[in-house]
Amino acid sequence: MNLKKLLIGGLAVTLLTVGLAGCGSNGNKAAGSDSQTVTLKVGTLTGPHSEILEEAKKVGAKNGLDIQIVTFNDYVQPNEALNQGEIDANMFQHQPFLDNHIKDRGYKLTALGKTVLFPMGVYSQKIKSVDEIKDNMEIAIPNDPSNGGRALEILDHAGIIKLRPDLGASKATVQDIQDNKYNLKIDEVDAAMIPRMLPDLDFAVINNTYAQKAGLVPTKDAFILEDENSRYANILAVRTADKDKPEMKKLLACIQSPEVAEFIKDRFKGSAIPAWKE
Repeated sequence: MNLKKLLIGGLAVTLLTVGLAGCGSNGNKAAGSDSQTVTLKVGTLTGPHSEILEEAKKVGAKNGLDIQIVTFNDYVQPNEALNQGEIDANMFQHQPFLDNHIKDRGYKLTALGKTVLFPMGVYSQKIKSVDEIKDNMEIAIPNDPSNGGRALEILDHAGIIKLRPDLGASKATVQDIQDNKYNLKIDEVDAAMIPRMLPDLDFAVINNTYAQKAGLVPTKDAFILEDENSRYANILAVRTADKDKPEMKKLLACIQSPEVAEFIKDRFKGSAIPAWKE
């Protein structure tokens, strides 16, 4: 009798142990259970975005989310891979770029939230504020359609020029300026050349990349700077069918966490800013 009780008790302990081991295993689990780890593949590009995701991965690990980072070498593959279901989300682009891919390729993708902004700014060695702008000043903006249109939007938002109100999502050109109230002379120049021209200009709109190369710190040196409301802030994109899934909302929360915000500020030292309201 004692031997029978011992065997039954041993079997019960074994079954209990197996059950507990199953609850602690990793892998793709049903969303909504805090005791289970959910694995998500997130596509990005090597560089700042992957660095930010590495920090978000640490936050996710503390909150039941295993973020697996998948890096790509160009700007086409991440959206194609996401649309095909090869990854669960991506983080590398701004909204206008995603909109163009959706329009041109028919992707069923949605922006879930903002991540980081590499702000374009207005710089000068002669003036320090919009209030100092005078008639007939000479300025420069990038001559490529994407950066040139973005530069004109910055000037419009600052009240320096007024663009046609019916542009919508279209890229602005100098022909779209409805009111140049200071009669500014606007030079369209190769973006890489503008920082070297700055001493001879009254002010200029400089791309983030070339501002950094010239030793300019956007958050310190620009007298006009894009903020988190910019439509050029980078985003976290997911398949439209997945946008309401709890694990996707948790992923966004990890990226928009105080830890990641602090990392962005410390790591990029003014050349990038968190693109969400902290």
